[in-house]
Amino acid sequence: MHRYPESCLNFEYDASFPIRGLYYDQKKGYLLKLDFFHCAEPDGCFYGRRRLTRFEIEEAYGGIHISIEHMPNLVALMDLFCLSEVCLLSDVIQHFVNLKVEFDATYVYEDVKKSIEFVHRSGLMHKLVLEEPAKYLHRNDAVVEMLRTLKNRGKKLFILTNSPFPFVDGGMRFLFEEDGLAGDSWRELFDVVVALADKPNFYTSERPFRHYNSKKDILGFNRVETFLSQSVYYQGCLKQFLEITKWRGPEVLYFGDHLYSDLRGPAKAGWRTAAIIKELEREIATQNEMNYRFQQAKYHIVQELLGKFHGLPVTGPIGEEERQLLLALRKVRKESRLAMKAMFNPYFGSAFLTDTGKESAFAYNVQRYADVYTSRLENLMMYSSEAWLYTPFDVKILPHHIKVGPSKMFQVDKVS
Repeated sequence: MHRYPESCLNFEYDASFPIRGLYYDQKKGYLLKLDFFHCAEPDGCFYGRRRLTRFEIEEAYGGIHISIEHMPNLVALMDLFCLSEVCLLSDVIQHFVNLKVEFDATYVYEDVKKSIEFVHRSGLMHKLVLEEPAKYLHRNDAVVEMLRTLKNRGKKLFILTNSPFPFVDGGMRFLFEEDGLAGDSWRELFDVVVALADKPNFYTSERPFRHYNSKKDILGFNRVETFLSQSVYYQGCLKQFLEITKWRGPEVLYFGDHLYSDLRGPAKAGWRTAAIIKELEREIATQNEMNYRFQQAKYHIVQELLGKFHGLPVTGPIGEEERQLLLALRKVRKESRLAMKAMFNPYFGSAFLTDTGKESAFAYNVQRYADVYTSRLENLMMYSSEAWLYTPFDVKILPHHIKVGPSKMFQVDKVS
């Protein structure tokens, strides 16, 4: 489509390379891992597959802090789909560098983004998934049980997706067929089904809903003024959705795994939001490993020693013995940082933390747009459907890193 070299067809997705929460500099072609304060992690920035040096980062941005003048050039890669985007961007740039091909980093980003969007909008991916659903989809009886429990307890359920209904229907039929909900009966669980919603534009536009006839694959022309049972709707907007359902924002708990396209809009609109973050399971498991805890303890001990060392009164030039001790402590600290980082991801480390222990920009966005977060929907089965959910807002750290007391709470009656 964009006439790239045929050698690009030899690229293979490297699952060990990308993490969520990176930023791509469209002007320089750099992949950056930033912390809570938009400082670049010196060992977590790449140009293609080459790790940038601290000197290169400081030369490009005037230091490791990415100032406001550079932020408009950065694209946040926060969603699950961005994992393939990160890998493809780095592979294309590295390939062009190896071939000594001149290129503009902005064009590379635009071409990669359009190519990935084409795979989704053309239906090619949907077709492949529905041809072999068992290869791509995993049945989960716990999710089915949770949905049925919520429905039986009087909660209202709805689906709001950017996918076309035939793809949604095919996937749901596969997921529910072993639970006695074969055919169209899965739709009995949901009060409203909205497909091709065009999130995040759904939350800000004033586009009307259209009724979708799934049997004839056509859209209706009549104005939608109510949502009928067992019906499917396309497009629409949040404003009209709230007018029809009469659901107040705080009554709704919206689940999504895309921080920007799923949760940013609902959060700003007043809905309660729950982020599904699969990476949590590996992150928590890694933090609980003995080797990680050992390196973490060693890091904190050395950090404390360095603090005491720098706090000593200086009456003259530092001696050679003190200088060697200082260098040795810094070396041990760096070794511990790198060891902990490699346990998560050898290139970028933890999605939630930088190698200095500060929370990442991804963690900041989780706090900003998600009221609660978990790795799996069924984790909430441990709680009553009437339970109040608490999340902290007065600390700059996520709950799975430190135990904190509750500071805000909500209860919901509508769930997506």
